[in-house]
Amino acid sequence: MTSWFTRLYLTRARKKGLDLSKMALLPDSALLPLKRDGLDPVPELGRTREREPVSRLPIPFGMNVWLVTGHEEAKAVLSNTKQFSNDFTNLVGTAGAADEQNPGGLGFADPPDHTRLRRLLTPEFTMRRLSRLRPGIDAIVQEQLDAMAKADGPVDLVDYFALPIPSLVICELLGVPYEDREEFQHLSMARFDLFGGAGASLGAISESLTYLLGVVHKQRENPGDGLLGMIIKEHGDEVSDRELAGLADGVLTGGFETTASMLALGALVLLRDPESFKLVREDDDSIAAFVEELLRYLTVVQVAFPRFAREEVEVAGTTIAAGDVVLCSLSGANRDEVLGTDMERFDRDRAPAPHLAFGYGAHRCIGAELARMELRAAYPALVRRFPDMRLQVPPEQLEFRKASIVYGVESLPVLLD
Repeated sequence: MTSWFTRLYLTRARKKGLDLSKMALLPDSALLPLKRDGLDPVPELGRTREREPVSRLPIPFGMNVWLVTGHEEAKAVLSNTKQFSNDFTNLVGTAGAADEQNPGGLGFADPPDHTRLRRLLTPEFTMRRLSRLRPGIDAIVQEQLDAMAKADGPVDLVDYFALPIPSLVICELLGVPYEDREEFQHLSMARFDLFGGAGASLGAISESLTYLLGVVHKQRENPGDGLLGMIIKEHGDEVSDRELAGLADGVLTGGFETTASMLALGALVLLRDPESFKLVREDDDSIAAFVEELLRYLTVVQVAFPRFAREEVEVAGTTIAAGDVVLCSLSGANRDEVLGTDMERFDRDRAPAPHLAFGYGAHRCIGAELARMELRAAYPALVRRFPDMRLQVPPEQLEFRKASIVYGVESLPVLLD
């Protein structure tokens, strides 16, 4: 995922003859689905859902952008590939520009291209294939905990725990060198924060794709046992180098920053809730349900990829015109009371709800089970290794990301004993 939210606004505004070349941000009124108060979406998002589960975002210059905050309404949009498009051309306006700037992958593709590309990846994300990564995931977690134990003074869980674990897991999955993980982290993170501007984000995508094309070329010559090597072995020239690099970039981006944010914010929930800390430390049977409630409550991917109406369509009684943009607020939908009572609150004992943290429909995150494996391994290992761990600073002093599609905390300093 890129900072398409800003790019969408800039591109469509320029079409209307407006010089917005110096703008790095959307107008504040458009940022409602990206605003939070600590771990929670701002109350206005919930009020909007109760009042109008499908509402128009107040964006200037005549742009028609709809915000979907209801759970059932979001499912209706996300599952409807016939009347809604994800195609990258919608963001840049012309096929030529799309060919040059398209990051590839699944998020900005429609059937039949999306169907073909997803079919290439699906065998590598079955539980049978993913199970081979479980010992490696456990080893990676333990290595990071060992590094934390050796550190002097306070430890930043973002740097020592949240970032390295998914980065190393993705490197192992793809079959790329571990020594490149810092570059991967930099390139992946640069595309998520809207305050960097659309140009910075697209530059990060370009750098990442250039590197991954080099990795693909090496895999063509000598295919390994990672995801890229396996696809090359099984499909050969059926898939191009550009497509492979795009798929790898999508796996990296979707699997790295999202899981890193979950690891950090989930650790914060544990640090602020002694009963949850104790539950995860002592009860193996509770971990799966705990992770599902965290996924629902935190919903780090706040907004799904934009959908573009191919034709006039009605959603929950609201008429959306052909060409209109629809944004589904995943964080809003996951707090909808249709899922249960008191959904604005984290409840460690809640039975798993059918949340949309991984999206829904044809574009549902293909790496959902891998993310679950990482979270289920990392949280109990952390609290068992450091049972006296506590925040070094008051919670109100923590700094969270602003206007970021993937929500997160900038740092999480803790004392281990």
